[in-house]
Amino acid sequence: MQTLKRLYYTLLSWLLPERLALRLFRRRFDDLRRAVEGKLVDKFVEILLGAMELSFFLMRGFRRNLSGFAGSYLLRTSDGRVAAGAHFAAGRMRVDHEDFPDYSVAITFKDAPALRRFLLSRDQDILASILANDVTVDGNLNYVYKLGFLARDLFHRLGVG
Repeated sequence: MQTLKRLYYTLLSWLLPERLALRLFRRRFDDLRRAVEGKLVDKFVEILLGAMELSFFLMRGFRRNLSGFAGSYLLRTSDGRVAAGAHFAAGRMRVDHEDFPDYSVAITFKDAPALRRFLLSRDQDILASILANDVTVDGNLNYVYKLGFLARDLFHRLGVG
């Protein structure tokens, strides 16, 4: 995100009540709802991380989930169709749309539906996903659970899934 946009969204988050920010966010990310419903599978990760980034700036409640958290995620499918990452540090979030070598955890999903099944499942049993050969994890598993929590929290706030 550009610096000016970050400043704009940060100011909005302080000026708007949480309920109004959520309403604005829901209108802005109708694509996320369609991706969750299966119409935009190829762009699911990019849309999800973009939604997290925007909610990070607009919603103080979501930002509190990341207070003091630092780490980098790389999400991809084994066929190379989806690759995106997120960096969390010093109270900031940045989305990266390319592979990068310095991640805390890299999560490689067998395919886009495996990615959706994992992120949208209620219990997010990473061990079952690994045993089913749906997921390969390189790095700290705790980061995987943190990402799952953030995704579920975002979906809950949006009334998705």
